[in-house]
Amino acid sequence: MRKLVLATVLLLVCAGSLLAQRTTAKPPKPYGALPSAGQVKWHEMEMYAFIHFSINTFTNKEWGYGDESPTLFNPTDFDADAIASIVKSAGLKGIVLTCKHHDGFCLWPTKTTEHNISKSPWKNGKGDMVKEFSDACKRHGLKFGVYLSPWDRNNKDYGKPEYIKTYRAQYRELLTNYGPVFESWHDGANGGDGYYGGSREARYIDKATYYDWDNTWKILSELHPNAVIFSDIGPGCRWVGNEKGYAKDPCWSTITFEPEDPNQKLCPGISIKNLENGTHNGKQWVPAEVDFSIRPGWFWHESENGKVKTAAQLLDHYFLSVGRGANMILNIPPDRRGHIYETDAASLAEFGRLVKQMFAVNYAKGAIAKASNVRGKSAQYAASQVLDGSRYTYWATDDKVKNADLTLQLKGKKSFNVIKIRENIKLGHRVNKWAVDVMQDGKWQEYASGVAIGSCRLIRGKKVTTDRVRLRIIDADACPCIGEFGLYAEPQTATETPVANKKSENYKKSWKVVSSNQNIKDAALAIDGDSKTFSTLPSGADAALTVDMGAEAAISGFCYVPRQDRSVSGIIDQYVFKVSKDGINWEKAAEGEFSNIKNNPIEQLISFPGTIKARYIQLVPVRTLDGGRATVAELGIVSAIK
Repeated sequence: MRKLVLATVLLLVCAGSLLAQRTTAKPPKPYGALPSAGQVKWHEMEMYAFIHFSINTFTNKEWGYGDESPTLFNPTDFDADAIASIVKSAGLKGIVLTCKHHDGFCLWPTKTTEHNISKSPWKNGKGDMVKEFSDACKRHGLKFGVYLSPWDRNNKDYGKPEYIKTYRAQYRELLTNYGPVFESWHDGANGGDGYYGGSREARYIDKATYYDWDNTWKILSELHPNAVIFSDIGPGCRWVGNEKGYAKDPCWSTITFEPEDPNQKLCPGISIKNLENGTHNGKQWVPAEVDFSIRPGWFWHESENGKVKTAAQLLDHYFLSVGRGANMILNIPPDRRGHIYETDAASLAEFGRLVKQMFAVNYAKGAIAKASNVRGKSAQYAASQVLDGSRYTYWATDDKVKNADLTLQLKGKKSFNVIKIRENIKLGHRVNKWAVDVMQDGKWQEYASGVAIGSCRLIRGKKVTTDRVRLRIIDADACPCIGEFGLYAEPQTATETPVANKKSENYKKSWKVVSSNQNIKDAALAIDGDSKTFSTLPSGADAALTVDMGAEAAISGFCYVPRQDRSVSGIIDQYVFKVSKDGINWEKAAEGEFSNIKNNPIEQLISFPGTIKARYIQLVPVRTLDGGRATVAELGIVSAIK
């Protein structure tokens, strides 16, 4: 009897040992380029705010020249807590502040230049706006980031070695006094016309060597080792290649950087081929950041108060950025009071409501999850892991299985139109092709398919009702590791408060082109009220576009709309604008640049210092982006369209 009991015990021990072997398995090996710890935290944020607020807010410009007086900066009712509260209401997780834009004006009392907030009348020169934003972020549970323009159109030493010392000192001040910092933002605009301490000239630098970025960025790694660096080429996160609010599909977080010009050395500020898509199996993990503004411009302009993106439009951008594995940085420019304008605030609050409500109920919760293969048959990698709400617990297959299915049997029939899929990115980009099927009338029907998953893939389709959903991994570079698979319903958008007003172009009916342009077949396209069409001007001395408005008008500015077909050919970036009462004697009303027009080809609104009476107007292109013949989609005047 004792022998029988002993044998039974041994049998049970062996069975337990075998069971233990069946319920544990070695974790999958990471595949390809991997995110750093800081990048993992950055991915988790998904969306945050950009705040452009500086001298330009008070001069009605997008790029200041550098000669603006600090006395212009004087918000009448600034409230960082109110701004932070609005940012949080939108569901955004942080703020990146433009501490210094290209004009060189610093929003903190820096020791490096007199061109700073201490020379402004705001708070009698005792204010520190960077500190107010940083402290407000802490109080509201938001993370804080800094934007420090490398280009400084005010500094007398820009273009010389001395400026790099100044730039690094400014960088160290920001990172020492206003942390912790989650992101450091560095624009690709470098060199050109500027004030430069009174010299008023054009200065250009060698982008590849001048800033010595490796040593400049060491300051960040020293003080905030988990913060990410944004630039055209990262190394923390990359520019998505446009300012229109989308990433291309697919958008890989990995990339092998390829300059448009193969002779150029890789550095911030040069043109890169594959920013919008990234690279499948790219050499580096440098995810895309989608930067765009809630308004057409980056700084607040009164003329854009009726052009604020609606909550529904913001939600579209959310799906086109976060939904494709990128992070979304939404620019929200305060007005001259130091407030977020009411229309903007209403749109942001409604957007935040839509996103929160959309993810409030996961219709996959409580489902029975089954997979065609489970790694080592271990519970650690079971299909059910996709339902626990964690990004980093995951369903995985055996190493050799790169084509597998995961099926959810829902708790009754559910209606949804949004599907969320995540990979455990700590193990790399692994899935290449995928598809999602729904059971309809007893048969599987494909609902969506695509390439790449990454940190977040959101599928937005027509509402469907079913009790079974299937994720098919069609092709993978390594065994799939799926962290989440959820089902959601997009809420109905409330009645929109913000409305994008369209200005009337009827005032142009009496206009006629009277320059040598009249011999060009498409001349009238520049004043036809349709921004989808454009006129191509002659070359040389006849390039000016001259218009007879038919009657004298009081003009306080003009607007130029560049071609809207995504081509930069002929887009004017430097101009002279003239006016005349008789078409013979001309007066120069304005000259300058259309700032940032290459990356943000929106309507350019130029205001005059005062009002001018004239019957004839003339736009003279001084320079185009590509050096070719100038193109004009629309030319208009300001006073007649208000």
